[in-house]
Amino acid sequence: MAEQKWAGTTYGNGWMHKWLIRILRFIDIRLLYGFVAIFVIPVCLILNPSCGIAYRYFRKRIGYRPLKAAWKTYTNHCLFGQVVVDKFAMYAGKQFDVETEGMEHINRLNELPEGYIQLSSHIGNYEIAGYTLVAEKKAFNALVFAGEKASVMDNRNKMFDDTKIRMIPLCADMSHLFAIDNALQNGEIVSMPADRINGSPKFVEHEFLGGIARFPQGPFSVATMRGLDVIAVNVMKISMTKYKIFVYPLQYDKSAKRKEQIEQLSKSYVKVLENMVRRYPEQWYNYFEFWQN
Repeated sequence: MAEQKWAGTTYGNGWMHKWLIRILRFIDIRLLYGFVAIFVIPVCLILNPSCGIAYRYFRKRIGYRPLKAAWKTYTNHCLFGQVVVDKFAMYAGKQFDVETEGMEHINRLNELPEGYIQLSSHIGNYEIAGYTLVAEKKAFNALVFAGEKASVMDNRNKMFDDTKIRMIPLCADMSHLFAIDNALQNGEIVSMPADRINGSPKFVEHEFLGGIARFPQGPFSVATMRGLDVIAVNVMKISMTKYKIFVYPLQYDKSAKRKEQIEQLSKSYVKVLENMVRRYPEQWYNYFEFWQN
């Protein structure tokens, strides 16, 4: 399998991001959606290797015929562009209609003294969850890529100023592990992506969409080390101005051996992820060769 490569940063520079935010304060977001639909053709579908990766995903994993797979490759890139625009629209102060399914699971966990783990995926627009699922009693700690553009990180910090949300940068020196441990000791929430290895030598393998795929062992290891409750949260775009948050509790036997706990928990996560991807196949945004075969 080809090495997994991902830049990990939002397209553009700080100057572009600032002007995009200013523009979004005054114009209809649908105008930028139209621009994205045109911009995607030369930049993403011709110059970017993500085109071939997405096409193979739709052909081999979703099972579309060639013409449909080609069209879905285009719409997938358009939707990804819309998600990026939506992120900056939130920085500009715009609001989206957000519906939540499974909020009772979060409410129950927020009443417990123990911390818990919230697992995300690179589908839909998970960042919206951070602005929506704000707990009154527990601090929320989100593990984020340390190399993200400064302008994006600054805007996230502004959005989180009046909340209990903190960001934990994923660092090469592994210092983020201490921050995660401290947060869980304090009974707080820790959010981690669980669908990208990003160079980690430790992984678990599961059948996913008809092929064998690798998932990082770290998030599942952290949860089972303390016997914590775990939920999977996915935020899917269901219209131009509306998102839906899906919350699923992940089950595993906390009395089993540690290795078996990791196997059960990761399998539970992958099952939820596959269900979401099959429901919203166009919102899969992992642009690298994900499967082993």
